[in-house]
Amino acid sequence: MSGFALKNPAELPARLELAGGERLLLVDAPESLEDLLSASRGPEAETILAKERALSGVKETFPVVLLWREDRVGSRAALEKTVKRLEPGGVLWVVIAMKKVRGPKTHAVHRLELDDLAKGLDRHGLAHDREVRMTSWHVAHRFVERKT
Repeated sequence: MSGFALKNPAELPARLELAGGERLLLVDAPESLEDLLSASRGPEAETILAKERALSGVKETFPVVLLWREDRVGSRAALEKTVKRLEPGGVLWVVIAMKKVRGPKTHAVHRLELDDLAKGLDRHGLAHDREVRMTSWHVAHRFVERKT
């Protein structure tokens, strides 16, 4: 997954609000994003890298979690495992492939969409807040605690 060219990589950590020192969990992120965030956040900022299938080994929670997920298949389980690693009041970023583009490995009919995310995360009290373009084919959606 290292072949994705990130859009405006110098600005990306700031646009994702990940340039600070908050602890960050990256789940299934491509190598290019892992490298960028690790370098831009500095050695004092804890960045934990994990694969979705190994999330049960990650016991702590994080104020910020980023999940990279294209495929709808297995996405409910991936979201559930990821949300369990989010601190109360934390921020969850989910990066998905856009529907009408060519390039991602997942065919358009099998791609996870914003509606899927919103429905799946609503029961956890998380609401869609904003989005950031990650690559020519991917967009990150931010979810935060729903205001009551």
